[in-house]
Amino acid sequence: MPASATKSLRVAVLADSDTRWKWGALTAKRLIPSESDDPDIRLDGYLLRGRATPTARQLQEVGVHADSLREVTAVEFLREMEQQSYDILVLSLVGGGVQAMLHGLRSAWAGREKRPVVVTGYVGVVYEKLADGLLLRHGADLVLANSRQDADRFRAVYEGVGADSSSVTEVALPFLGGAPYEGEHKPYTVVFAAQPSVPDSRRDRTYLLNRLIQHARKHPEREVLLKLRSKPGEHTTHIEELPYQKLVQGKDVPANFRLVYGHMGDVLDHTDLLVTMSSTAALEALHRRIPTVVLTDLGIREALGNHHFVGSGCLASWDQLDAGHRPAPDADWVARQGVAADGMYATAFDAARERIAKLLDRPGGLPPLNPYYTPETAPGYLPGILARHHLGPDGVPLPGAPAADKAPGPVRQIVRRAARGAYRHGVQRVAPVIRRMGEL
Repeated sequence: MPASATKSLRVAVLADSDTRWKWGALTAKRLIPSESDDPDIRLDGYLLRGRATPTARQLQEVGVHADSLREVTAVEFLREMEQQSYDILVLSLVGGGVQAMLHGLRSAWAGREKRPVVVTGYVGVVYEKLADGLLLRHGADLVLANSRQDADRFRAVYEGVGADSSSVTEVALPFLGGAPYEGEHKPYTVVFAAQPSVPDSRRDRTYLLNRLIQHARKHPEREVLLKLRSKPGEHTTHIEELPYQKLVQGKDVPANFRLVYGHMGDVLDHTDLLVTMSSTAALEALHRRIPTVVLTDLGIREALGNHHFVGSGCLASWDQLDAGHRPAPDADWVARQGVAADGMYATAFDAARERIAKLLDRPGGLPPLNPYYTPETAPGYLPGILARHHLGPDGVPLPGAPAADKAPGPVRQIVRRAARGAYRHGVQRVAPVIRRMGEL
């Protein structure tokens, strides 16, 4: 590793939700050369203000710490990037946010002799909007693929539209780890990993909850846990209109059934069977060789994301689980998913580190960011994406965009919190009522 890539590194992460902060911060730490424990390496976190900006409790649960962490608007962040000199910048955002930042940064860094290496990617399984999400991320120096399968798919999309695919870099999910499963615990523990938006209907979510409770009744010797991502009023990467906490209210549940929060890794430490619809938690469990089931009760459908697990050996129903079924994952499928239960995980980020080192040492610095989408290639799409972040078609902040010359005062902070609370109330209470009225 060149010396310039191992001394006094400054790394920034911009994230828009708790899950993306976890992915972005852990990815940043993985990208730092493993042989370097230099205390001068600095990680600064920026949280993009929006509906899913994580709460203090969510950040604490994620358990990833930075040297500094603050909330910003898109324009505030871009102005900060004009003034700061980072070596690596990780954009851990939804696709439209990445695209806006790429254009905004291209404008902010115009004429600058040196700029950071810009990295982006996905927080987990990519099972929807593959082309849309990828093309919105095109233009970063590295577009990380969490598995060999994803790397092949990403390159195929870029090459298929005539875009440069050299940025695609195979890595693995940065939050895999923990002790491998060594046998059943006492009591035997079944964990259902809930997802905020899958499934999305009250009927389907109530069905899954009832089956979980039924499993607890049929197996009183087992501990049955419903692992929740957030508390009511908090948002994650996806909107949760029907929290399981509300669905379980008033139900008669057995003593061996309970709701749990906390870091997924801590929960997996005591798990004997992980059950989910399509959560990335399944890959975390498979990495640790914990028996894992992806449910088929509601069908195997793209809308549920469980189609991603076709060929995994993990697909099964609650009826099968009630009868004692134990899944056996397919080794070839697991290997292609970047789960690396065979010990290769330790080297999964080596290629990315080497690419970053070469880019940091590139003579003359890095060229301007060059996204596939431009006002010429997507004149009916790109301007709307940029405008949502108060940017013009050229990536320059629009007149009236939020200023970044001072921190928000107490009144401004109260207004922001009230506005975000009103939005969440609308999503979780008002919107479902309106939809139900429309179905009458």
